[in-house]
Amino acid sequence: MNPADISWMLTATALVLLMTPAVGFFYGGMVSRRNAVSTTFQSFICIGIIGLLWAVCGYSLVFSGDEGGFIGNFDYAFLKDVGIEPNPDYGSTIPHALFMLFQATFAVITPALISGSMAGRIRFKAWLLLMPLWSLLVYVPVAHWVWGPNGWIGAMGGLDFAGGLVVHMTSGFAAVVAALMLGNRAKFKPDDHTGFSATMVLLGTALLWIGWFGFNAGSALAADGLAAYAAGTTFFASVTAMTIWMICDWIFNGRPSAVGSAVGAVAGLVAITPAAGFVTMQSAIIIGAVAGVLCNLSVHLVKKKFKTDDTVDVFACHGVGGTVGTILTAVFATTTVNPNGADGLLYGSADLLYANVLGAVAVVAYTVVMTFIIIKAISLFTRLRVSEKEEQTGLDISQHGEKVFSLN
Repeated sequence: MNPADISWMLTATALVLLMTPAVGFFYGGMVSRRNAVSTTFQSFICIGIIGLLWAVCGYSLVFSGDEGGFIGNFDYAFLKDVGIEPNPDYGSTIPHALFMLFQATFAVITPALISGSMAGRIRFKAWLLLMPLWSLLVYVPVAHWVWGPNGWIGAMGGLDFAGGLVVHMTSGFAAVVAALMLGNRAKFKPDDHTGFSATMVLLGTALLWIGWFGFNAGSALAADGLAAYAAGTTFFASVTAMTIWMICDWIFNGRPSAVGSAVGAVAGLVAITPAAGFVTMQSAIIIGAVAGVLCNLSVHLVKKKFKTDDTVDVFACHGVGGTVGTILTAVFATTTVNPNGADGLLYGSADLLYANVLGAVAVVAYTVVMTFIIIKAISLFTRLRVSEKEEQTGLDISQHGEKVFSLN
């Protein structure tokens, strides 16, 4: 066991946990004042519900054993045998309990990302059903495919350093399915970008940005050079995407946008996530630039072309950004950065591109189908949407009886 590794991974775990309430601030600032509390709370409650689910069976089904490359078993159910000794398969210099906690923060944030696509119209009871079911039936299997012992995507040679496939593609594609199934808000306007608080969005972005160093650099599972390098690629991809997004907004809309630039920074963070520990810093800048352009265009396509009310652009940011990052990982990955990785297309091998593209297609197909089935099943037992009157009143009052602030 290495005290430096333990200290760093405790810090990284805390940083990633911070990201879930940060998502709440990020999303809460982008919606109307009447829905700021409900939108923020939908992210925050994931810590409680998914944290418990992770302890009961989530961790075990991802990281213990293997059933045909698809799912784990119940060897670690209720955290049995998850103690102070290292996990034999992961993080040889840190306690098993610490690795489990670090992975718990990933499981917690993923469904929180989906919530933004349904902001302003989903009933809280429906969300409490959707969140754990989706986590158990979508996140857990996909995480095992990529990171679990003998998961089929990982065994095939697919690379995902910190969650492009597992976290961002699953949440992004689930978000667009959810937005389509719930339908648009009553007063949805594709050109309306007025949220409750731009400064709240920037605060959420700042907290996410800080947390992302734990997300990506922590995925090295050690306080070593790879962690430092992953922090560097994370930083330069995000700053590039933010700058490119601002320029795109300036060109297309005639003025730069603070909220848009914040979304651009997050898009860059998303895109570099699968690549962070496999590519050079120069490649990270290219990945950030590509993500900045393609994710920005996707926002316009989803809302203006297809008139789909993905309230806070979850699909454009996480679905498209995660896909871009997954594919470009297979282009720019090099064993000079990480000998335990693989060489990508730019370095003479097409094997990684094949594995990552096939893995991405499978993740998209599985996520879309399962998300549709889960939401359809929930609709048989309870209403998904609030009533027209509740939507008009706002979910803060109708669902929680609270206001985002009071001037009295």
